[in-house]
Amino acid sequence: MEPRDVLVVLFDGLQSLDLTGPVEVFDGANHGAPGAYRIRTASLDGRPVRTSSGLVLTPDLALPDTAPPHTLLVPGGEGTGHPDPRLIAWLRTHAPRARRKVSVCSGALLLAEAGLLDGRRATTHWMLCGTLAERFPAVRVEPEPIYVRDGDLATSAGVTAGIDLALALVEEDLGRDLALTIARHLVVFLRRPGNQTQFSAQLAAQTAQRRPLRDVQQWITENPAADLSVDALAARALLSPRHFARAFREETGMTPGRYVDRVRLEAARRSLEDTTDGIGQVARRCGYGTPEAMRRAFLRVLGTSPAEYRRRFQPSAPPIPTV
Repeated sequence: MEPRDVLVVLFDGLQSLDLTGPVEVFDGANHGAPGAYRIRTASLDGRPVRTSSGLVLTPDLALPDTAPPHTLLVPGGEGTGHPDPRLIAWLRTHAPRARRKVSVCSGALLLAEAGLLDGRRATTHWMLCGTLAERFPAVRVEPEPIYVRDGDLATSAGVTAGIDLALALVEEDLGRDLALTIARHLVVFLRRPGNQTQFSAQLAAQTAQRRPLRDVQQWITENPAADLSVDALAARALLSPRHFARAFREETGMTPGRYVDRVRLEAARRSLEDTTDGIGQVARRCGYGTPEAMRRAFLRVLGTSPAEYRRRFQPSAPPIPTV
């Protein structure tokens, strides 16, 4: 097997996990398929760099001495805030020669600065999506997915999403079985779908300050099929419905109904991705009551039906009953 060269760009202030996560995935592939990837690191002048956490990394060589790789990996980190102009110039000239361009987290800002994301779909850490869109209006920023593939370009969200993207690339290169073996070794989930949202319901909402409201948030998450009406939740918090609704919105940033909708949709997506249960069973377990109610929720938020969602993100699953 001809090895696929993976070149990792190093610079001061990079986030170490943005680099080590994907590298561990590619190295893990070499254990199952010896020689599948040849991993090298390079900095501008070949000198060691210091990560944002203080680790010092010694590169294999200098960027000017590298040949066009199969996969160019650009990590993120604090160092992307004020990048060395020489690095941007190198990316602008040499990155297009790589067969596959990959960024993790704020590494997308470096690719965008070099003009490599113009007219392309891309994502980055959710906290930086607004910055990416504002600074580079030619980039089609997608703020929710954990990674986005657009031809020979792949960009991922923050930190651990780089592992998800690397697993998807290994699966594309060498097959699902090997990617699954690596995921098990690293104790991570295989194939979180690329357009799985960066935001869980708990992350999208603020955590309530008062203990009764925090307990209600947890109860909703653990019991999506329960009676989650405002009256029922208010009784659990020992508050009047009106007081509860007002306090919940003030402390979490969203209404109880919207929070419940997010939790139920998230639970349904996980069930469709991770189980072989029928659509009707998933709908009942996640609080929708009927498959049609769940279908309407999926179409409204995701623009696709539950059955189609499952077909897209559980590709190796056997045929699933709908009841």
